[in-house]
Amino acid sequence: MGMHADLVQQFDLSGRVALVTGGSGALGRAMARGLAMAGARVALLARRPERLQEAVAEIEQLGGEALALPGDVLDRASLEKARETLLSHWDRLDILVNGAGGNVREATLEPGHTVFELTEEAFRRVIDLNLMGTILPTLIFGEVMARQRRGVIVNVSSMAATRILTRVVGYSAAKAAVENFTRWMAVELARTYGEGLRVNAIAPGFFLGEQNRHLLLREDGSLTERGQAILAHTPMGRFGEADDLIGTLVWLCSDASRFVTGVVVPVDGGFSIYTGI
Repeated sequence: MGMHADLVQQFDLSGRVALVTGGSGALGRAMARGLAMAGARVALLARRPERLQEAVAEIEQLGGEALALPGDVLDRASLEKARETLLSHWDRLDILVNGAGGNVREATLEPGHTVFELTEEAFRRVIDLNLMGTILPTLIFGEVMARQRRGVIVNVSSMAATRILTRVVGYSAAKAAVENFTRWMAVELARTYGEGLRVNAIAPGFFLGEQNRHLLLREDGSLTERGQAILAHTPMGRFGEADDLIGTLVWLCSDASRFVTGVVVPVDGGFSIYTGI
C-alpha cells in the first residue's frame, strides 16, 4: 500500500499553480480541467471573456479552484497585467501550458489554388499566433519560474511539425519552430537555473475543433476525403478526444517526469508512426 501511495503522490499536483493559455478552447479547457482534477489551482488566459468564464465555472463545479485572466498571447502588456493579477492572487506559478494557437483559415491552401497565392499577411498571422503566441508567454511567465528555480512549461505542437500535411504550410512551419523552441528552452533553463525547470511539448494528432472541422467533416457530419485519409493512417481508427491529452499532460507537469525535459510526446493514436502500408 505504501508503494502505491508513493507512486500516486508523484502525479499529484496539489498545492501547485498552473496557467493555461488558450484556456477557453476545447483542448485548453480539457487540459485546464485535467490539471485541476490532479489538484492544481488553475488560471485560464484567453481573449473571449464569456467563454473564459464558462471554462472557469466548469472547473469550479467540479470542486476545483480557477481564475479567469483575460489576455492576448500576442500582447506583452496584457500578459504582464495577467502575470500581476495571477501573482497577487496566488503568489506563485508552477506550471505554464501554452495552449493558445491553431491554424488560420486564410493561410490554408484551398483546392485548386497554388502556394504562391497565399499572402504574406496570412503567413505572418499563423506564425505569430503559434510561435510568438508560445514565445511571449514563455518569456513573461517563465521569468516567475526562473526566480523560483522551479517550474514546468508544456508547449503544444502538432503532427504538422514533423509530418508533411498538405494545405497547411504556415501552420506547419510555425509548429516546427515551436518544437525547436521547446528543445532550446529546455537546455537553456536547465543549464542556467538547474533541474527544477523543465520544458516539454505535446503533439496532438487529429482532434476535431473549430479550426479544422471544415477540413475533416462535411456539413452532414460525414468524413471529407481528407478526414478519411487521416483515419486510414491512424492505427487506432478515430479522431482524438480532448480528454485524451490529460494523462500525458499531468505526467509532464508532475514529479513523475522529473528527469524528462526537451521531449515532444505524440498523442495521436499512432498516426506519426504509420506509413499507411
